[in-house]
Amino acid sequence: MRHFHRPCSPWILLCTCVFGTLALTGCQGTQSETAGQAVAPPTAEHYRAFQRADRLAAYLRSSPNPLVSAHRGGPDAGFPENALQTFGHALTQGPVLLEIDVRMTKDSVLVLMHDDTLARTTTGRGAVQAQILKEIRSVQLVTNTGTPTRFEVPTLSEALAWAEGRAVLQLDIKEHVPRSRVAAALQRQDALDQALVITYTLEDAKWYHQRLPDLVLSASAETREDASALVQRIDPSRLLGWVGIGEVADGPAEVFSENRVPIAVGTFGETDRQARNQGLIVYHRLFNQGVDVVSTNEPALASQAAATYAP
Repeated sequence: MRHFHRPCSPWILLCTCVFGTLALTGCQGTQSETAGQAVAPPTAEHYRAFQRADRLAAYLRSSPNPLVSAHRGGPDAGFPENALQTFGHALTQGPVLLEIDVRMTKDSVLVLMHDDTLARTTTGRGAVQAQILKEIRSVQLVTNTGTPTRFEVPTLSEALAWAEGRAVLQLDIKEHVPRSRVAAALQRQDALDQALVITYTLEDAKWYHQRLPDLVLSASAETREDASALVQRIDPSRLLGWVGIGEVADGPAEVFSENRVPIAVGTFGETDRQARNQGLIVYHRLFNQGVDVVSTNEPALASQAAATYAP
């Protein structure tokens, strides 16, 4: 893991500007709508597989390069959010972690869906929790531009099966999903070596840690006190510390760094927009501040930043 707050040399700034310009030019020239067309297979060299949960935890703590998390699975032109096909596309861009959203249907099946309704991301309508899986399977996912695809809403079980031997999933558990069902799904598929759970409260983090002590948890901290409470009650080797969106919250980041907890920041929104305009240097600045993982809507660009970063 990287140390919190690190100066950036002028040479690195010059290199990142050059690489950033090349990366932006390449990305703009290759995007095209692919909805309904054949999907390229993921790049095997970008696969990440671990035999045990402790090896996953060690990877997050000691990766030689910063890590990139594809927000909502890495939606792109022709590829909708939270789709298995989108995960494969994201893995053509780099060895990314895949952040996905989990909701529950009326018949208690865990599926991948960010919103509480189907309207924005599918051809359907209505609340997710008001429909059974068969009904949700009858609709197709749509891209962020509203283009229908031939892709179905996947279940969490299918996502875990797809990710086995390929990628690490970060599960963002939405409201009204019982923690017990998430824990049971992970145990049933022996998935603690390929998945971590995102938690937003100390209570949630403690609940999962007490029942699945090997499970890695992404835990949010807004203050130094929040971070201290987490490292006192959760094994620090099983933590990924989330410290903000767009910038690093100094207090929690310092506590996490002192306890060798890797630090994560979200760049979706304004920071990703800046990166599209300014290049890789935007992500490199975060890496210089000790950020180990960026959660981004630009996984291709952030992956290039991680691969070219030199501390």
